[in-house]
Amino acid sequence: MSGLKEKYLTKLVPELRTKLGYSNSMQLPKLEKIMLSIGLGEAIQNPKALEAAEGDLATISGQHPVITQAKKSVASFKLRAGMSIGMMATLRGKRMYDFFDKLVNVVLPRFRDFHGVSKDSFDGRGNYSLGIKEQIVFPEIDYDKIDKIRGLQVTIVTTAKNDNEAGGLLELMGMPFRRD
Repeated sequence: MSGLKEKYLTKLVPELRTKLGYSNSMQLPKLEKIMLSIGLGEAIQNPKALEAAEGDLATISGQHPVITQAKKSVASFKLRAGMSIGMMATLRGKRMYDFFDKLVNVVLPRFRDFHGVSKDSFDGRGNYSLGIKEQIVFPEIDYDKIDKIRGLQVTIVTTAKNDNEAGGLLELMGMPFRRD
């Protein structure tokens, strides 16, 4: 069992139960999945960009990403429906907890002038989104082997009913929220 999952089950469940006032532990919020995605508008002109980004995302997530296609055609972007314009990976279970632990303890502190992440990035349903501007902050990425710096979107999906419950869960799990 992952160290973070064990911490959730042993320490955080009783703390969340008293904090939120639930009697049943099945009502408590928990992590459901973490989705990583990269948008590649440049893939329209440069098909090799997909291969490079696929390698980076596979290295970061530990699993093979899925290529996403455009749903609509947009003439001003020279984009047709069905063209490959991004990729995503969905992490669950042990990989999800390992990635969250790495994100909180290794990746986020590597940012220059890091003072915490914003509390305003919840979607109203208990999910948290975070944009990372460059993939080189991940320790697995070899700086010499990347062709271009790309950003990625990290979405943390929880079973929480609202943003307050999700914020409490993520804060107890170690997410460094900014103190405004």
